[in-house]
Amino acid sequence: MGSGKTWIQWFTLIYLLLALTPCTGFLPDFWSRVITLSWDSHTHQYITERAIINITLDTLMAGDKHQHNRDEERQAELGRGFWQAVGDVVKSNAAMDFLSSTRSDPVYHFDSERVDGAVVMLRQAWSQTLMSVRAREYLSARHSLGRLFHSLQDFYSHSNWVEMGQQAIYLHLLQPEEPAFPVADDDTPTCMECFSMTCRNNLFPRLTQQQHSLLLTTGYFSTNPPKPNGKCSHGGVLDSSRHRGAKGGINKDSASPLFSPHHYLHVEAARLASEATATVLKDLRDNVGHTNFLRLFSVKQPPVLVFVMDTTGSMFEEITAARLRAFTIIQNRATTQGPPGTFLLVPFHDPGVGPVYETEDPKQFMHYMENLMALGGGDEPEMCLSAIHLALTHSPPLSEIFVFTDASPKDTHLFSTVKALTLEKQCKVTFLLTEDPSRRMEGRRRRRRRSREPLSPDRFALYSALSSLSGGLTVFTTNSDIHRVSAIVEDNMAADKVTLLHVESDSDLVSVHPFRVDSAVKGVILHLTGILKDGNITSPSGHSQSLLSEQGSLAKLEHFAGLYRLSLFSPIQPGQWSLHARTEGHYTFSIIGDSSVDFLYYFAIVANQTHPGLARVEGNPIAGVPTFLVLTVKGLAPDEEATFSHVTLLGANGESHQRVWLNSTSSSSYAGEELVGLVESVPRRPFCVRLSGHDRKGNKLERVSTEMIEPTHVQIQVLSVPRLVPGHSSLVHFDVLNHGPARLFNLTADDDLGYLHQRGPHSFPVAEKGSIRGQVDLHTPATAQAGGTVTLTLTVHALDSLDSNYAVAYLTVFPPDPDIYPPSCTTTRVDWSCTPQCTNSSWSASLVVSDSGGRSGLASLQLHRGEGILTLLRSPLLPGDGLAGARLTLEPQEAERDTAGKRGNPSHPKSTLEKGDPPMKVPEWVGESSQPLWVRYDASCCSTRAELLVWDLAGNMRRCHLSPGQKEVLRDRDTETNGRRRTIHPRCFLVLLGAIVVWTPGL
Repeated sequence: MGSGKTWIQWFTLIYLLLALTPCTGFLPDFWSRVITLSWDSHTHQYITERAIINITLDTLMAGDKHQHNRDEERQAELGRGFWQAVGDVVKSNAAMDFLSSTRSDPVYHFDSERVDGAVVMLRQAWSQTLMSVRAREYLSARHSLGRLFHSLQDFYSHSNWVEMGQQAIYLHLLQPEEPAFPVADDDTPTCMECFSMTCRNNLFPRLTQQQHSLLLTTGYFSTNPPKPNGKCSHGGVLDSSRHRGAKGGINKDSASPLFSPHHYLHVEAARLASEATATVLKDLRDNVGHTNFLRLFSVKQPPVLVFVMDTTGSMFEEITAARLRAFTIIQNRATTQGPPGTFLLVPFHDPGVGPVYETEDPKQFMHYMENLMALGGGDEPEMCLSAIHLALTHSPPLSEIFVFTDASPKDTHLFSTVKALTLEKQCKVTFLLTEDPSRRMEGRRRRRRRSREPLSPDRFALYSALSSLSGGLTVFTTNSDIHRVSAIVEDNMAADKVTLLHVESDSDLVSVHPFRVDSAVKGVILHLTGILKDGNITSPSGHSQSLLSEQGSLAKLEHFAGLYRLSLFSPIQPGQWSLHARTEGHYTFSIIGDSSVDFLYYFAIVANQTHPGLARVEGNPIAGVPTFLVLTVKGLAPDEEATFSHVTLLGANGESHQRVWLNSTSSSSYAGEELVGLVESVPRRPFCVRLSGHDRKGNKLERVSTEMIEPTHVQIQVLSVPRLVPGHSSLVHFDVLNHGPARLFNLTADDDLGYLHQRGPHSFPVAEKGSIRGQVDLHTPATAQAGGTVTLTLTVHALDSLDSNYAVAYLTVFPPDPDIYPPSCTTTRVDWSCTPQCTNSSWSASLVVSDSGGRSGLASLQLHRGEGILTLLRSPLLPGDGLAGARLTLEPQEAERDTAGKRGNPSHPKSTLEKGDPPMKVPEWVGESSQPLWVRYDASCCSTRAELLVWDLAGNMRRCHLSPGQKEVLRDRDTETNGRRRTIHPRCFLVLLGAIVVWTPGL
């Protein structure tokens, strides 16, 4: 396909490179199937993506009963942010197989019978995810969720759970009160010898047959830790422990006997792993609510509106312009059916920065904007980069950040950190500056330094550099034109905005820039910053219009100080357009359009440590070395067939550095098609990425990702991401790898909350092709709130060149002794008299709900499923009691409040719950959340299933299932398992309840 190497040649090369590489876990990602030649294997990536998509679509259907679109159509409408969020989870999942701190640790992979430690780690990851979502730290939540999924999925591949004949998932992994299977002791043999690639029946009977007291085991991998004699190996040609008795193995990672001795059970293991993954997502959704669940994955979320506002005395016009633009955007979004989105405001001056105003309430945001006052002033530099840093740490990936100021930055030391966060989150930063960089003292309304020293003409250079590398704009305008220039805010805030062309240059020569408009693009706007002397735009049919003419047949032209805005008239002719321009000095062309078709990408290298696959490159790629480019196309509707042939790596001026041919690797279209290309040598100059293809009619498609990639010869890799505990210190370890000659480097560390013990810069030498290990120390205040996230940014710079790179880590504050035990609900009595005529018969169930296992106490409960009525009781029902004798006896004031609640007033609690009612807060009824709560469920025999959700104050949730067929007092469970069941005779339980009533104060 135009490349010197065929795909088969370098597929084979990669395979040979990995022929002696060990492998554990479900295969990490799509590329692992290519490397291991197991095309039909289920990977961590496939299982994770599929579960997230399915549960997300189910959640949307629950919120919109009238939606009848096919899944393929609904997937195309999820938005670019959704696919970015899914990629965050998949990235964190796959990283468990690639990071040096996790790839060989058996606890993270359920290896070497380290089941107890792995279960503790799983429950911590669940608690961390829950806390992060509740704290609205969605990026951190996605990272912990990916880690949880990896270990959870590995359990079904690495253990003997499937071989036991289990048909349901192992609930005890994440639900401590569910029955647990004992793990085989260190001296208990688990496997018999196997001398072939396929190992059938090599587990001892007590690990597979139901008539025995079953034991859990997992395979040992390699030599860490050493495998005792008689234990099972992970197995496969890449596991060195398979040669030590008992020979063979039990892993079900792939469908290939070459890598998985129990390959014949791979599909069943993948089914259970998929079910377990989906169950976690359902529990998470029910725990945090549908709205927060959709926000976690940025489902159909409009772009976040982020304003960074200078509030010094000369900024009245700028604040007014931003306020009016915000109001217009809010009004436009109010006319759509989707959510209004998130709004974020960061004011700054000198020395004050912040606070961060973040809300999803448009009225509240306008209140924040109305309260902005242009006051004070003083020295010309302001704390602008500090404010941008705050905005970046609070903004989701792919955000557009608009900075209004007329002052240069005072906090220039933060530029490297801000640059790193901008690239890490792929955010665009646009500056609207009401100050020409060539002007001096005259005409300025802002008070200057008392010394009246002249201002440097390049004092805004850092702003221009930041906007350039992020794909944004720097517009130098005037107070009189700032309102009209701020139209670029609205232009860039559409939900489906794509880039067709983005070039910058300092040349005064005539430039020619072609760009392509396809049938999927609806609206096109050109932004040109700089001084335009002459130029024209030409349509595919050959018609031209001057860029200096306000009247023309192709577009509407608006010219303001510092900005030309050109809007193409509809309908826009598809095909190749051309832009000719003669400019003076620096200029930027940015052409954007409305289209759902776009792409995401990342760079990756072949993993050659313990897991075959493509490991994502953190930070910037290494110049001059082969690297893979992986892309995902999103937004294509099922009837919008398209093929994408290649990617072009473009320089800042639009020149072509390299063409990279693509090959599809995806075997299904559930998550959009994945495309992979081999960059034979990463360019040594900065570049951006342009994707090219054709629609089903043969018309060309092009999309541009505008952030500039800066290749380098140095890397920094974070090795450990510890949890932060209030009142304690934590170490973050990292490696700096030098791919060039021996030289000195500077390291700078920054965090957004000031937890770092020492920030730097620190200087140190690194040998040629060498590396050095370091660490930074963070101290978490005792007052830190659980669930909060610290964004740690590490940047490294060579002292003798422009080489630099970065790493970003997200650390979550975790309570020292978290409550991980959910509440319990126990059925004490079931009455039913169901007849074939279900409408004339009914059934009821009484149960007690408590948080005896945890320390938090009951928080709330909700009737999630069922057509009956759930009634709160003052005491347990005894034999012969009717419902009236046990219902809450309300005081007159309470009775009035209860009646108001039944009328639908959400401010008053009710003594009964029905499906669809919001969760009822338990402390409002029982006073002490540590006390048990008795409830009774009554329903018609036409509705024989009900589900009650119960939460404790730590956020743990229990699902309580009720049905008329229940005859015993049972601990509730999600799915019936084959484990041992704990039961209590009903009469004994009633005696115990009576004792509780007697000895519990306040009842």
